[in-house]
Amino acid sequence: MHKQFFLTGIGTGVGKTISSAFLLKLWDAAYWKPVQSGDLQSSDTQCVKELLGDRLLVFPEQYRLHKAASPHESAAEEGIKIDLEAFKLPSYEGNLLVEGAGGLFVPLSEDLFILDLMKRLNLPIVLVCRDYLGCINHSLLSIKAIQNVGLELSFLVFNGPFNPASERIIRKQIPVSTKLIYLPELEQLTAEELTKAMPFIRIEELD
Repeated sequence: MHKQFFLTGIGTGVGKTISSAFLLKLWDAAYWKPVQSGDLQSSDTQCVKELLGDRLLVFPEQYRLHKAASPHESAAEEGIKIDLEAFKLPSYEGNLLVEGAGGLFVPLSEDLFILDLMKRLNLPIVLVCRDYLGCINHSLLSIKAIQNVGLELSFLVFNGPFNPASERIIRKQIPVSTKLIYLPELEQLTAEELTKAMPFIRIEELD
């Protein structure tokens, strides 16, 4: 079976795009970022292209918004209404990784959130966590929200070094079917560093 997942994070700045690059390379997957808000010249799509090269298959964003703000604000400023019905998975038979914007409750409009898009696409979820003060709370809220809407949490990513005390609490709240992915920290955000770090990825099952 082909691997097709929706990758989200416990918040903004936790490393969704670098995690995407690792997993795209690991799974030889295609990439789709449905909503890009801000910095279109150096977008997440452009970042993964630079890290993985021309062989990466990339599907164009559904919405490309110019203002570096929440998608609902950017869209409103440009006179755009983000329509949930407009989102359809690319017609593709291979491995695919879909990257969300920010965390689960980033608004797409006054009434729609990234979580609604996740439900719409109905893919198994990859949740990216990073260690910072408050990450336990953000991780557990994200895990519960995913469970509450009936989506499958297939993988939880620990991106970079993690405080063992925080990791233990998060692990206890993960469904037993969820696998853990440990990603190394990159010294530099380059294709060469990504390739060098690939052997240090760990994938584990819960005890």
